[in-house]
Amino acid sequence: MKKYLSDLTVKQVTWVNSTCVLLMMTDDKPLPACKPGQFAELRIDGTQGIILRRPISIHSFDAEKNEIGFLVQVVGEGTKKLASVKEGDKVNTLLPLGNGFGMDADKNKRYLLVGGGVGSAPLYYLGQELKKAGCDFTFLIGARKKEDLYRREEFEAVGRVAYTTEDASLGEKGFVTNHSVLAEKFDKIFTCGPKPMMMAVAKYAKENNIACEVSLENKMACGLGACLCCVEDTKEGHRCVCTEGPVFSIDELKW
Repeated sequence: MKKYLSDLTVKQVTWVNSTCVLLMMTDDKPLPACKPGQFAELRIDGTQGIILRRPISIHSFDAEKNEIGFLVQVVGEGTKKLASVKEGDKVNTLLPLGNGFGMDADKNKRYLLVGGGVGSAPLYYLGQELKKAGCDFTFLIGARKKEDLYRREEFEAVGRVAYTTEDASLGEKGFVTNHSVLAEKFDKIFTCGPKPMMMAVAKYAKENNIACEVSLENKMACGLGACLCCVEDTKEGHRCVCTEGPVFSIDELKW
């Protein structure tokens, strides 16, 4: 897929909580088509110490509005600087990168979208697309506490949402793999979040003979397969997550 490099204009800045911000961006020309599960590399300007771009998953995409959304969690100086942008600012962006989820959009199947923390970000766009296709799907989102569950109202507007929190502040207590919704039958699982969570979801999927795709969050410095920072050791050898992923079938991984 052809790469697109442009200074996107920040259209809206919305703080979801004290550490996470939603950046809505647009451009003077039509944005390229983006698939759920793909990501972008955003340049950090106005600093001498930060050279590398930051890989951010695509949280939402609207071709009609020519608008793309990124959910940015502040974890270091780079994301802190990125989160400080204001409406009207320009952010140099390279997209779309990587492959996306293998969305077969079969109305006869039931899909489960499992997210952990900010890993739920790309699942929002996936849910939007499944809804448009008239598919039956459920979000299963986990976090340590209620405050770490991002954009709950927006997720609930897209589809059914089941929650878990480790402190029982919302939904069922425990991890996503403990939730009672797993007693239901699903034909395919998509998941993104902390690696231990995804490995647990993958194990559940294998034990129950359910197709499952995971979106890996390996460190991706360049996004183009040049630096090899994000290499994952798969059954087919070492593969770049940024170009051959970030989405993989669990059958490809050594989990």
